[in-house]
Amino acid sequence: MIRPAAVSGRFYPADAAMLLRQIDGCVSVASQKIRARGCIVPHAGYMYSGHVAGTVYGALDLPSRFILLGPRHYPHGERLAILSQGAWTTPLGDAKIDVALADAMKKSFPLLREDAVAHSLEHSLEVQLPFLQTLAEDFTFVPIVLGTDRFDALEMLGHAVAQVVRGQKETVLIIASSDMNHRESDTITRVKDRKAINAILALDAHELYDTVRRENITMCGYGPAVVMLTAARELGSTSAELLQYATSGDVNGDHENVVGYAGIIVR
Repeated sequence: MIRPAAVSGRFYPADAAMLLRQIDGCVSVASQKIRARGCIVPHAGYMYSGHVAGTVYGALDLPSRFILLGPRHYPHGERLAILSQGAWTTPLGDAKIDVALADAMKKSFPLLREDAVAHSLEHSLEVQLPFLQTLAEDFTFVPIVLGTDRFDALEMLGHAVAQVVRGQKETVLIIASSDMNHRESDTITRVKDRKAINAILALDAHELYDTVRRENITMCGYGPAVVMLTAARELGSTSAELLQYATSGDVNGDHENVVGYAGIIVR
């Protein structure tokens, strides 16, 4: 199966040369690369959040295998949706799905369902691929989108991810795709986002889950973040670092109606 790009020309340029130039402008390449087990990166249009995602990707010692976890923004398809064969197309070419890693995920967590519908229009994972195609080049990935907000399901999936990653000879990076609070003032958004970020930096998946729900933080990918944190903790992670934070108001000057973006790595 070949999944065509769904948001090329909207979230990022459809022209390959223009896309490479924009990614080059977003990425800050660190002199000393960081080895991480997981990370959180945003998924808005590159003009708004590309510099936050680029800071994370530029700082990491990127492996050649990835598990990508994102929210399902549309009410279509399965709530725990995976694709295990084929490739995804972007203006930079095809990004291949890691068949062996995807099969291992389905065996470890049988609630995952093979479902192209849930992935067909979803942007949260697609916008990560051009960064990986530019910086990791010859890589494979497993796409999983989540439409559930049940903590028990998210935690179980996190344990399954850890089990699968532990069983691989090669390094696998767990990427959680999420924007932060949506459509409130810059002042309110920064306060709310700080509460969610503090839970992430404490590597406390349950505290993140509870904080987002208690404080009405519209962090769209808190489910993927819970999965990533659960897996990273089980794999031995002991620290996290906020590399960059911004809001859409920093770009367009509208501070009354913003979206927050955080770039976080988990060691």
